[in-house]
Amino acid sequence: MAMASNLAAYQRSQGLQVLCRKKDRERDHHPYKVIEITPPPKNLGIRCFPSNLQCGESVTIEGQAYTISAVTHRYQLRKGKYEPSEKRLDVLSTGRYILNLYLENLLEQS
Repeated sequence: MAMASNLAAYQRSQGLQVLCRKKDRERDHHPYKVIEITPPPKNLGIRCFPSNLQCGESVTIEGQAYTISAVTHRYQLRKGKYEPSEKRLDVLSTGRYILNLYLENLLEQS
């Protein structure tokens, strides 16, 4: 289970750049934009997590347990090269994630 940590942000000429704290960077943590996707979608902010997160893993944000339903890495073409522009986690509360799996299983069986 991964825990969200604080991060530092500062303004650059290109826009806002978010960096994880030094101790997180040493442990290979990266900033992710976290969205809870239950309707209506809710932005949970930008959090630092390990780079090897996968769908179905459990993460804790501000004491609340969530399960990752999608990991998205977006790239933008700049000066002829693709550069990472955003890392995003789509999460559901753990109870909702389990309920969705159960309902999908019922639908397949009918």
